[in-house]
Amino acid sequence: QVQLVESGGGLVQAGGSLRLSCAASGSIFSIYAMGWYRQAPGKQRELVATIITSGGTTNYEDSVKGRFTISRDNAKNTVYLQMNSLKPEDTAVYYCAANLRHIAVLYWGQGTQVTVSS
Repeated sequence: QVQLVESGGGLVQAGGSLRLSCAASGSIFSIYAMGWYRQAPGKQRELVATIITSGGTTNYEDSVKGRFTISRDNAKNTVYLQMNSLKPEDTAVYYCAANLRHIAVLYWGQGTQVTVSS
């Protein structure tokens, strides 16, 4: 099993920045990739960014390219999402997720609220 604990959400004005953190514990050796999803009220949950644990390959949803950066510190089993130039449409609950090798299941954090005011 894997446990994910998120932190760093809050309220910021448009154009501001936030840094989200996700600390993983448990069966860390089995994690293949980690990423961030977000879900706004009344909308589907969408994938924001992913990173491969071993190689560091990253992918981003088009609307956040150039503004968000996903990174990881494998020694601390932690993934970060640096969010710059935030827009009101970025307002959502952000969820950390972990994908295990050879297992078609996703582990989820509890979510952290990001609110961007206009």
